[in-house]
Amino acid sequence: MRSDSVKTGLAQAPHRSLFNALGFTEEERRRPMIGIVCSYNEIVPGHMNLDKIAEAVKMGVAMAGGTPVMFPAIAVCDGIAMGHVGMKYSLVTRELIADSTECMALAHGFDGLVCIPNCDKNVPGLLMAAARVNIPTIFVSGGPMLAGRVKGQKRSLSSMFEAVGSVAAGTMTEEELCEFEEKTCPTCGSCSGMYTANSMNCLTEAIGMGLKGNGTIPAVYSERLRLAKHAGMKIMELVEKDIKPRDIMTEKAFMNALTVDMALGCSTNSMLHLPAIAKEAGVNLNLEIANQLSAKTPNLCHLAPAGPTYMEDLNEAGGVYAVMNELTKKDLLYLDCMTVNGTSIGENIKDCVNRDPQVIRPVENPYSETGGIAILKGNLAPEGGVVKRSAVASEMLVHQGPARVFDCEEDAIAAIKGGRIVAGDVVVIRYEGPKGGPGMREMLNPTSAIAGMGLGSSVALITDGRFSGASRGASIGHVSPEAAVGGPIALVEEGDIISINIPENRLDMLVSDDVLEARRKKWQPGETEVTGYLKRYRELVTSGSRGAVLELPPRG
Repeated sequence: MRSDSVKTGLAQAPHRSLFNALGFTEEERRRPMIGIVCSYNEIVPGHMNLDKIAEAVKMGVAMAGGTPVMFPAIAVCDGIAMGHVGMKYSLVTRELIADSTECMALAHGFDGLVCIPNCDKNVPGLLMAAARVNIPTIFVSGGPMLAGRVKGQKRSLSSMFEAVGSVAAGTMTEEELCEFEEKTCPTCGSCSGMYTANSMNCLTEAIGMGLKGNGTIPAVYSERLRLAKHAGMKIMELVEKDIKPRDIMTEKAFMNALTVDMALGCSTNSMLHLPAIAKEAGVNLNLEIANQLSAKTPNLCHLAPAGPTYMEDLNEAGGVYAVMNELTKKDLLYLDCMTVNGTSIGENIKDCVNRDPQVIRPVENPYSETGGIAILKGNLAPEGGVVKRSAVASEMLVHQGPARVFDCEEDAIAAIKGGRIVAGDVVVIRYEGPKGGPGMREMLNPTSAIAGMGLGSSVALITDGRFSGASRGASIGHVSPEAAVGGPIALVEEGDIISINIPENRLDMLVSDDVLEARRKKWQPGETEVTGYLKRYRELVTSGSRGAVLELPPRG
């Protein structure tokens, strides 16, 4: 056993004395030692129930003959961090989570890991750690929140942010806003739409690292506790068979994840996280493949914010496995990929039927013949930008309009709420990229303000930052290269005509090369003053087109 390095032999007598100090019995020391990485805390609604999940996992591990040992992972609530300096500290935690988990797992000689994340950065951060450490690992999340209900309609966090925009537009009263505030987020769990947290939890199933239902069983269902116990038992099988993350997270598995991403209409943030996870697994995931897969993958789901259905509805309809089974009708998945079940994807999904064709469209009747995410390129985004195509109004799939340019999110929000943005405009928010922010803030506030003010089908928003999975509309993020390194988005001027053509995967500014070159010669880099972790992060982070991973700068 890997844990023999800290438990067995004469030289390990000091180590055993410390296990004695922990209250370990000799019987516990003889068993495989399983690290339970739990991101429980009391500030993230999606994590407040993870102590119960962890206890269920520990019970499952013990029932199967292992010794469970829990240690923590941090978590930031993106909703609470939204719209202020806190959002600079969201994406950057992904690397902290991966690094700290690597340290804990390898320092203590664990035989296997059970990862218990839920919200946005914890899932990819722990997947990165799992690939890096490469000891038997399984994932079980905390589960999604149930949808709220306001005036008989299901609602989610995106409804809450858009309601604020509606009040600013004068189409909703503050009393009505208070009702939304009281009822929109009714339970613990990751917010109830197909936002980043639920996107990544669903993709743990698609990539083979989570059991059936991991992405969709609601947080408040006791079925979630049973799932956690099964995950605890299953890790012991993985340890016995020595099935490791890199045996599961292969190139084919990432192709499956991207394909399911397109069918579900996942958050654009998956285009940051999947390449970062793949890099740790030794797989080069070039996002050029995303458009190739999108071109042949039908979009089968329109969960909030793209449509009126929610995670609880997807769960009742059969969940991720039912979506995957639909995709097999067009031979779109690699069915031989290994999973944490110890069986293949094909074996796992063969009997999973679609129980609600209104929630999961059959492949014969998709929302669109192409996938939910598109990568756009052009002279405004030579390395690409990302849009959630499934959440874009049909009239905005092709659009030209004048640029309204802002060098930070706050200035853009003030202009939107001040009524200075009108139909046809293209809002450009720059210097919010990985280095420029630093931290690549999410832009849920401006997108929600646009939607709430009734401009969602007539105004586009482009940024070198990123968007919450709760954003909808013609919101194009991750524009690379970013403004802070002199990318073309830094050269856009007020009134330039921006051309968006999502069906053709194009994003351009209608400005001549000569004019752009003249502007480039005048451009001067600027840099916000930051300290601490953000300063180190800015020095090491790469482009959004590469997943905003950290790399040491070249020598010399």
